[in-house]
Amino acid sequence: MTTKVIAEIGWNHMGDMNLAAEMIKEASRAGASFAKFQTWKVSRLKSGAWDNDGRREIYENAELSEKDHEYLIETCKKNNIEFLSSAFALEDAKLLKDMGCNKVKIPSFECTNKELISYCQNNFSEVIISTGTATKKEIDNLKELINFEKTVVMHCVSSYPCTSSIANLPRLKYLKENFLRVGYSDHTQGINVACISLNYNIEYIEKHFTINNDLPGRDNKFAILPVEMKDLNQFIDVFAKSNKFLGVDFQPEENDSRENYRSRFDMKK
Repeated sequence: MTTKVIAEIGWNHMGDMNLAAEMIKEASRAGASFAKFQTWKVSRLKSGAWDNDGRREIYENAELSEKDHEYLIETCKKNNIEFLSSAFALEDAKLLKDMGCNKVKIPSFECTNKELISYCQNNFSEVIISTGTATKKEIDNLKELINFEKTVVMHCVSSYPCTSSIANLPRLKYLKENFLRVGYSDHTQGINVACISLNYNIEYIEKHFTINNDLPGRDNKFAILPVEMKDLNQFIDVFAKSNKFLGVDFQPEENDSRENYRSRFDMKK
């Protein structure tokens, strides 16, 4: 199994569809399998700290209309990369279904939303669920809510950015023991931790993606750039090839060395 990469564009476009399109193009060129966005309605947002720290304005700017979804889906098709989005509520999932999406992401903060999970399980061919902020009990509860064949359970630490010291990659081992399909949503800076996570034989790696770290918004600051996305995909390719078991005997490419170099010195002289 070769791990696929999800380029989490999220709200990094800040509502600028031309910028979003450029991010899609660069993610595709860098080898990502998915360009992921976020689907929500600010009108459903409860009161909170975001009302006073500028985040509500960001949410308002980055909210995607139905027309925006249609444009992004079409742009992904033109660039040979699959569109994916996180549904934050039942109505968001219904919109993605109406848009013709057959895969959906349930973000960490909704991993206990039984109504949303149930709808996605019944209406999408693949469901990706992140488990950031979840307790062991909440993770275990997912086993009663999902179809194991169609669901990818993602390890995630919901800190932005996340330091390597709390990346907690061994948690992937627990997920592997309890779920059929597992992935990793990585919020650390750079690609080192993502590369290390490949040792757990995961299906997906999700990385926040941008084309300019100086763009507005928190996520643009720690998102990886196209060159890093390309490096990650090249590492995944090398990792997969070098870990393919070819047997215990020597390889055919060793024939010359075996036939011409073994015992090439006369030890009697």
